[in-house]
Amino acid sequence: MNNTKTKISRIAPFFSTLFLSVLFASCAYAQLPVVQPEDVNLSPTRLRHADEAIEKAIAEKQIPGAVLAVVKDGKMAYLKAYGNKSVYPKIEKMEADTVFDLASLTKPIATATSAFILIEQGRLRLLDKVKLFIPDFEGWKTPDGKTVDIRVVDLMTHTSGLPSYANANQLKEQYGAPNPDALITYIATCKRDFEPQTGTRYSCLNYIALQRIIETVSGQSLQEFARKNIFDPLGMAHTDFKPAGELLRLTAPTQRQSDGSVLRGVVHDPLARIMNDGISGNAGLFSSAADLAIYVAALQNGGEWNGRRLLSPLAVKAMRTMPRHVQQFGRTPGWDVFSPYASNTGDLLGPNTYGHTGYTGTSLVIDPDNGIAIILLANRTHPDDTGDVARLRSFVANAVAASLLKLSNPAPANTSNWP
Repeated sequence: MNNTKTKISRIAPFFSTLFLSVLFASCAYAQLPVVQPEDVNLSPTRLRHADEAIEKAIAEKQIPGAVLAVVKDGKMAYLKAYGNKSVYPKIEKMEADTVFDLASLTKPIATATSAFILIEQGRLRLLDKVKLFIPDFEGWKTPDGKTVDIRVVDLMTHTSGLPSYANANQLKEQYGAPNPDALITYIATCKRDFEPQTGTRYSCLNYIALQRIIETVSGQSLQEFARKNIFDPLGMAHTDFKPAGELLRLTAPTQRQSDGSVLRGVVHDPLARIMNDGISGNAGLFSSAADLAIYVAALQNGGEWNGRRLLSPLAVKAMRTMPRHVQQFGRTPGWDVFSPYASNTGDLLGPNTYGHTGYTGTSLVIDPDNGIAIILLANRTHPDDTGDVARLRSFVANAVAASLLKLSNPAPANTSNWP
């Protein structure tokens, strides 16, 4: 008996060490390899210009704080927090793991990515008519009485002709809230502003309609489908709709309300919050810079990260490529290349750069030519929705781009990413 106890006591530390190693590995699963900037040909000195731009915006009260992440060749080359995540009702310091209301970053990360997963599975086509999934969905009526159908690709490239938004309070008064079905009924029958593919108008209604298509085809809510097919496979543990528990504790607040309360863990966007109860194709996703870095690394690596495949290489390429018939409008099926909202791409990144911005102050930009991505998360709507990050996004993008000392795949000398 004593010999058995002795053997157990001898091997216990081994199993304890093994358990801790496995536990550490599981906790560290969803983390990119961390490197020094100079290890991936980035100049630390030049990166400080991004720090200075962010700190200046904080000093000028354009934002209370921010988190900046720079991903290079699938590695975390820079991750830094600035200022405060809350100034009302109390001051709370910004941390690198702060979770943000991503606002319209929901469109590419949750909604468009989910759509492309269904496309890969042979369950959806970009050319499918929207009315195939939403039977009452109306097309464009021509002067001679013909109908031009709106298709999935039109929703995804913002060339459908749908209005940009709808008054959530008026819809609530008319239909009650939350009421996703009533919102879809409104979108299906509201006035179209132009014939599909003849113009562009950035529209949250496009991606709310796309959400309904994803849910109809998959039989799951957008939250369930995205979690099962995007966030869980990649280990994005700090990404979800309607954050609760630890995720809520890490979340930065947005706007102060008329009753003195502040939105925290509740989506800022009115349509998403009031009519869609926080789960919406246009807004509602919450995430951290580290989690978004994993998603970015998968895209940079042809759709795969850490042995887990998110999308095929061709799907990644299709998602970031502007369709020929609407190329002049600067939108891909999910991403922004050179629309008026693309301030986050700056002036120096490669001609194939794509990204997206969010109303709350969030942005993400990816340069596939040089293997670099910039994630800037700022809660500019806190506390009073008066901040402005349009110029800051460009300043940060330029500073990060200028820190790159060796080009991975130089673009042609006579092209740039601005008109």
